[in-house]
Amino acid sequence: MTATLSRPLVLGIETSCDETSAAVLDGANRILGHVILSQDVHEVYGGVVPELAARAHLQKLDGVVDEALSRADVTLDDIDVLGVTAGPGLIGALLVGVCWTKATAWALDRPWIAVHHMEGHLFGPVLEQADAEPPFIALLVSGGHTMLIHATAWGEYALLGQTRDDAAGEAFDKVAKLLGLPYPGGPAIQKVAVDGDPARHRLPRPMLRRNQTVHDPAYYDFSFSGLKTAVVELTRKLGDEALPDEVPHVAAAFQAAAVEVLVSKTLRAVSETGCGRIVLGGGVSANTLLRQEMSSRLEALDARTGQRAVHHASPRLSLDNGAMIARAARFRFDQGERAPHDQNASASMAFPGLRSGSRAGVTSRT
Repeated sequence: MTATLSRPLVLGIETSCDETSAAVLDGANRILGHVILSQDVHEVYGGVVPELAARAHLQKLDGVVDEALSRADVTLDDIDVLGVTAGPGLIGALLVGVCWTKATAWALDRPWIAVHHMEGHLFGPVLEQADAEPPFIALLVSGGHTMLIHATAWGEYALLGQTRDDAAGEAFDKVAKLLGLPYPGGPAIQKVAVDGDPARHRLPRPMLRRNQTVHDPAYYDFSFSGLKTAVVELTRKLGDEALPDEVPHVAAAFQAAAVEVLVSKTLRAVSETGCGRIVLGGGVSANTLLRQEMSSRLEALDARTGQRAVHHASPRLSLDNGAMIARAARFRFDQGERAPHDQNASASMAFPGLRSGSRAGVTSRT
């Protein structure tokens, strides 16, 4: 091990869905070694098969950890803290990572941290952009979650809105499958939409109306099931003969609708809180149109805000990865948290530090 590395050394493990990942961070939160192994077996089925995902994690995790340690030029004995995604996610997949981490921590007599997957996504951007620090408005968009959060400090989060049905990433996957595009759907739709005209087919913007106020329960919430249904109806109307030529246009229209809802809801939070810093996290945050629209509309926003900036990780760190888990584990470790050895994985793990945001309370300026 390089003698100049700062402590603690944190090993982060991620196995919540279909990426097997491990990363080593040093005391300065520098990524020393990082491996992400994506499972391509699910492409055949057009979505993640939980049993296959868990089995692949079980087969690959040892090798992924060994490679991450090798790239960091350290051994397991050098690791001071272990962090692992303990939830939410696919329970079988989560159990692989949690059981491996607990056994290793017990054998090495090291502490371990049970990390919430979505808090991990909050920490992703700060690994590459040091100023991606609270206070900020966070839009977390992944295959399983769509959440709008006001983070006043690390570990202090107010939930402003969330999806009432399908998550944004789930909607991308389902629409892609409907259009005959490969899994995962987000990158596939983005690729074909480049050649499409988003105005050719008008699709609804669910739960987005101009006459809504901050006291409306739907003001910050999301819904994508209706948008997905609208695409189903559109494809039926087009018919099997016309649909192949219309796929780029339908993809572009769907992407534009989803992005408009995500951006508009986020900018509502910016206007109401006065917090002009935005953090994008989760796999859908890698979408180019989402990033572009968020930045351009934030700059044009007529609001009394402080510094305006949109922070997001690189595509590699936007997807599920061990580095973000290690960074979140480091924060929790510094707070004095330790997971007991009888703690288990939970598919519905509570988001630590998250409270319900008061509609009246969000008008206070940060």
